[in-house]
Amino acid sequence: MTTADPSAPALVVLHGGELPPGRERIDRHPGLSEVRYATAEQLTEALPGARILLVWDLFTEALTAAWDTAGSLEWVHAATTGVDNLMFPGLVESDVAVTNSRGVFEGPIAETVLGLVLSFAKDLHGSRDLQRSHTWKWRESERVQGRTALVVGTGPIGRAIARMLTAAGLEVTGAGRTPRTGDPDFGTVVSADPGEPGGIGDALGDADYAVVAAPLTDATRGLFDARLLARMKPTARLINVARGPIVVEEDLVRALRDGTIAGAGLDVFEAEPLPDSSPLWDLPQAVVLPHMSGDVVGWKDELVRVFLDNLDRRLRGEEPRNLVDKARGYPRG
Repeated sequence: MTTADPSAPALVVLHGGELPPGRERIDRHPGLSEVRYATAEQLTEALPGARILLVWDLFTEALTAAWDTAGSLEWVHAATTGVDNLMFPGLVESDVAVTNSRGVFEGPIAETVLGLVLSFAKDLHGSRDLQRSHTWKWRESERVQGRTALVVGTGPIGRAIARMLTAAGLEVTGAGRTPRTGDPDFGTVVSADPGEPGGIGDALGDADYAVVAAPLTDATRGLFDARLLARMKPTARLINVARGPIVVEEDLVRALRDGTIAGAGLDVFEAEPLPDSSPLWDLPQAVVLPHMSGDVVGWKDELVRVFLDNLDRRLRGEEPRNLVDKARGYPRG
């Protein structure tokens, strides 16, 4: 929709077929000269002259292929927390600013992690399976209070998880880039480098739950492989609410089958949707979620609100929120 000011920036909304809710809030924004909606196939034609790109197609890599036509682009906003799909060399090395939607998903994801912890401790998923077969099987469950959790990733999502698990009575430690003590949410943070003495490898040996909440970067891709999984207790469970490729799926399947670890709660996978052929569907120790840990009623409206808030800030010449450090692949702070 064109406004009275032709010098205002043009916006492209990259979508996968589903448009943002209440799109009139975007279409009628007085600070935009034009709003173009494009699918991945249409992006190359839509980008020329556009200064802003809203990536509403959450996991697309279409911008990589269309980058040669993005000569006017100044700002890319991702309607996600993870921006690994945007961290290709052309964009990383350019002057184009990238922001994400930090602040939308932290609480819901933390609630999902707590739900998975409770499900494992109280065998809720096992009870559901027994109910379906009309089987009355008494057994003892585990306490949550006093158990230990290692949260890998000390950003806002990891911190929300730490606070939620601490409130439930777990003792929480973090693993991140910078080891430290006295952290307000984790207490102790160990190095996430598996080769570092006293780091994540040693900490896993004490954890009842290992929660993956780190961004997907070169340093975290394949982090949880057979060697790191072998450092976990045989009674421990792995929970991944970050990105699938952080965990080597083949190694995880083997660890579950061999009893190296006791269970896995998985919201993300190497390939999504999870293929029908994946053994994870049928492993009784695995809980499979369809990448929904952060998606609660109203989340898409909140994503639009975050984008419009940053758009207004940009048009006023203010620093945008959630500015991504492209060298790291996530916002600082």
